[in-house]
Order: sequence, then structure tokens, then C-alpha cells
Amino acid sequence: MDVTDLRIALFSGNYNYTRDGANQALNRLAGYLLKRGAGLRVYAPGDADPDFPPTGDLVNVPNVRMPVKGRGEYRLPLRIDDRVRADLDTFKPNLVHLSSPDPVAHAALKWARERDLPVLASVHTRFETYPRYYKMGFLEPVIESLLRRFYRKCDALVAPSPGMVDVLCSQRMNRDIGIWTRGIDREVFHPGARDMEWRREMGIADDEVVITFLGRLVMEKGLDVFVDTIIELRKKQIPHKVMVIGDGPARGWFEKALPGGIFVGQQEGTDLGRAVASMDLLFNPSVTETFGNVTLEAMACGLPVVVPDVPSYREWVRDGVNGFIAPRKDPGAIAERLLLLLRSGDMAREMGERNLGIARDKADWDRNFAKLEQVY
Repeated sequence: MDVTDLRIALFSGNYNYTRDGANQALNRLAGYLLKRGAGLRVYAPGDADPDFPPTGDLVNVPNVRMPVKGRGEYRLPLRIDDRVRADLDTFKPNLVHLSSPDPVAHAALKWARERDLPVLASVHTRFETYPRYYKMGFLEPVIESLLRRFYRKCDALVAPSPGMVDVLCSQRMNRDIGIWTRGIDREVFHPGARDMEWRREMGIADDEVVITFLGRLVMEKGLDVFVDTIIELRKKQIPHKVMVIGDGPARGWFEKALPGGIFVGQQEGTDLGRAVASMDLLFNPSVTETFGNVTLEAMACGLPVVVPDVPSYREWVRDGVNGFIAPRKDPGAIAERLLLLLRSGDMAREMGERNLGIARDKADWDRNFAKLEQVY
């Protein structure tokens, strides 16, 4: 089969109404497939005022605001109604790609099975870990069981790293699990984007070391661990500043918990590249990532990184070589790693230089899309 023979129905729980790493990857994928001549139709919740325009044709599916406290910016896809079903029948896909295990994805899976169409699922986040951030950790085994039931009905899964493939295999999610890794825009993320004048405008002196949080401000990104770690670090009385790049429903909590932190809000495009490159090191506390784009973006800017000990980061970070892998729930131990970088500019610089090569070698979007095209 040639790529121009593909007619792909792509289902997403969030394609463009709220910007995040997963839907930016899906929009890039859509652009690549359309450029290659594939047929593509996207089925996802629509919004009158989305964060960015969709790539490709978007069909709005019935949805409601997410009925979870603190997640009102997200929508829950509900079902495939007659309108969506008629659109699918007209489009006549020969492959279905599911990117989130929501009710519409379950309905799409059933629809595809009734027509003997192959179904691929891509894994973008570790949903089973979310309850622990909302004091409902007892639900984690239940969610894992539900995910397993869903993913086992698909013909294949793709995950963004070998470590995540290992996790999914250990959870017995599917027998056919491949890799669709991600990339970065090297025209945006590079050391040349560093802007000392912008740093000064943010109130940062040239000789001050800045620790960065980069990502959506929601509790499952490990905001509590970040705060506890900075508190431990401040006890050491080693000069540093903290900058937070991003926005989200937990911003108010984060600002209150991090007095003195510099919050620059959501940054996009070259502004985001400038903000990341103008920092000195990244601390990414999230354990819910299946890939961790923000870590790779910081590496491409020549920053050393500190990350928790989870499979998604082990492909990129070698402990003590280009960053530190720290115990995931030990703010004291994490603070010690940050302290090493604060005290040794030479170590931080050498790690950052190694990261430039890693990001350059592994983070090519088109090469990674070509691999997914072969999976299709």
C-alpha cells in the first residue's frame, strides 16, 4: 500500500481547543500525512475559540466540559451521533487512529470492528497515574484495568519511547506495541535563542542561575514535588531564581506556593524558544509523561536537566552525564542534584553541551513520522 492509499480517521479528545504537547504532536502528524498525500479526517471536540486552528478537516463530536474539579478547560467526548456516523460513512476510512481512551474512542473502536477496519492506538499520557494527584490513588488499578480492556481490542499500540513500551508490556496492554517517538522544532529551540536583555527585563541578573518549570500548570505535572524541592533547596541558602513557563488551572496555587517565583505565562513559538534558552537548567517533576517534550526542548537549548526516575526519560537522560535522574518522590534527594548544578557551572555547562548532540541526533519530526507511516 502507498501512503496516498491511506484514508485515516483520527480521533482525539483534545485536538486544538486547549494547547498541550499531545495535540501539537497530532497536528504535526496531520500536516505530514496531508503533505504526503494521505486522506485524513479528524474527529474531536470543537470549540468556538480554540487555542489554535486545526490542521486538516475537523469534525466536532458531541462533548461536555470535563466534570472534574480543576479540569474545566478540557472536554469529555461523549458519543458518535448520527451526524458523525454519516460523516464517517462518507469519508470511508481504511484505518482508524485513536489517541485517547475516551467514550468516543470506545465507540469508534466498535464502529471499526463492525467494518473489519484496522485500529491503531497511540499512548500520549499515563492516565492511570492521574488519580494520585487528586487524592484518589485507590482508583489507579481500576483505571489500569479499563485501559487494558480498551487497548487489547486495538490491533496495535504505539508509544513514544522504549521505556514506555516496557511499561505497557508489563501492564499487558497489547501484544503489538511499537514506537512512535516525537521531535522538536530546532528553528525554535536552540542556544542562540538565549536573550540576556529579556532575562534582565524579567528581573534576573546576568550571574543568577535560574531553575525552570516548563509545562501546563496542572497538579499531575508534579507541581507539589517541584514546590517541596524548591523549599528544600532554599534551606541550603544557595542563590538561585525560579521561573515558571506555562499556564493552567493550578497557576494560582503554584504562585502562592512559590513566593518569589517568576511566572511568565504561556509562551509560544519563538517567544517560547527564547524563554527556555534564557534559563540555566530544567527541573521536570512530572511522572505522567510518556515522552516529555519539554525535557527535550530544554536539552536542545543546551540546558542540563533534572528528571524523576521514570521510564519515559531514560532514553534521553543518562544520570550524571547530561543531567540527573532523581528519586521521584524525594524532594530532599532532588534538591541535592539541583545543588550540584548550582554549585558547579562547569558541570552544568558540560551537561548542556552533551544535550545539544542528543537533541540534534534524535529529535527529527519527519524521520519519526515516516516510521509511523510504515506502521500504518
